[in-house]
Amino acid sequence: MKLFKSKSSRQWKDYAAALCVAVLFYVCLSHINLLFVGIGKLIYFISPILTGIAIAYIINPLANLVRKYLFCRVRKDSVRWGLSVTVTILLLIFLIVILLVALIPQLIDSVVTFIGNLNDYSKSLNKWLNSLSDSASQLKIDISGLTNLGENAMSKLVDLITSNSDSIVDTVTGIGSGVMNGVISFIISIYILLDKRRILRGFGRFNRLLFSEKHYAEAANFWGRCNEILIRFIGFDLIDGAIIGVANAVFMSIAGMPYNALISVVVGVTNLAPTFGPIVGGVIGSLILLLVNPMYVVYFLIFTVCLQTIDGYVLKPKLFGGSLGVPGLWILICITAFGRMFGVIGILLGIPLAAILDFIYHDYLLPKMEEWKERRKKKAAEQEKEQSGLVVPEDEDESEGTIRASMTGPLNSDSVKTPGGMKTPDGGKA
Repeated sequence: MKLFKSKSSRQWKDYAAALCVAVLFYVCLSHINLLFVGIGKLIYFISPILTGIAIAYIINPLANLVRKYLFCRVRKDSVRWGLSVTVTILLLIFLIVILLVALIPQLIDSVVTFIGNLNDYSKSLNKWLNSLSDSASQLKIDISGLTNLGENAMSKLVDLITSNSDSIVDTVTGIGSGVMNGVISFIISIYILLDKRRILRGFGRFNRLLFSEKHYAEAANFWGRCNEILIRFIGFDLIDGAIIGVANAVFMSIAGMPYNALISVVVGVTNLAPTFGPIVGGVIGSLILLLVNPMYVVYFLIFTVCLQTIDGYVLKPKLFGGSLGVPGLWILICITAFGRMFGVIGILLGIPLAAILDFIYHDYLLPKMEEWKERRKKKAAEQEKEQSGLVVPEDEDESEGTIRASMTGPLNSDSVKTPGGMKTPDGGKA
């Protein structure tokens, strides 16, 4: 009776738990919009922490290099790692301060000058379009539609900028709060780096308890390769963007073009995004230069095409090597898909995600499918062999029975056949 009661009690608890899970699942599905809103709010609240983890992830390889080459003779590992993190953070702060001091005044001056001279740029561009239309009419070519389109676009652009001054102020305020969040995230990243060893030990201990040794080793190998691909891409992509921005700044300085710092920063930052980034940077730079002098656009576009050709065929292959060798179509598909799902972050990480999916497909999925197919073939062969062994022809049954009788018959009889005749068990002849 007690056994029956305990068994029924366990069943009642299982049914209650299953019912609660079903009700919770139904509530989540019926209020899926509120669920996504809640997830968005949660991500917003913990965004400084997530950003700090990302910053620590990016800084970690630099700290490893400093530990390997600068503090390699320090014996105590904790002291060596603390010194490495401290020196790396100080170097990064020094570089950021130099860049801010050098670029921010020029950027602010460029933006203020650009907005202040926008009306003059609009008039000069309209004048140039009218002269172009007059020259074309002399050649009996009608481009009035093009000139009207340019004039309308310029007037709309001027009205848009002048009428949205309040939103510009709000954007500047948002940038200020973003800078504060960035400072908080940077501080969090420092604590994460300093406490990295203990965090990794705790995480590894939890995974060892959660998985078997075989699955733990496979997971460690998998995440190690993903980490290598991602770190290699992020590091070399930052170097590539810096090289492109500096090369653009040098060209614009030699050519005497205005807004050097503004356009070079835009070109370098947009170059971080694969495939579409250089196009966006070239379009933005061309639009800014078009307001000043249309001939600048021609020189700028020619240089941009040459620079991106060198970057695509010489610089990036040298930086990335063959470790991210992924087909171009696969990269384009991943950039489009992840960009639609995750926005700018998805576009920035499209290439490493494509490389990760590519090695998962070749190193994990295909071998598993081949192993599964071989097991099926082996199982089918064993079944076929068993079925062929069970079905035996009738003549073979008779012959086997005759042979079996001839072998077992004398042993079961009371006499044993000998060359001298048949002898009885007591030794006499039959």
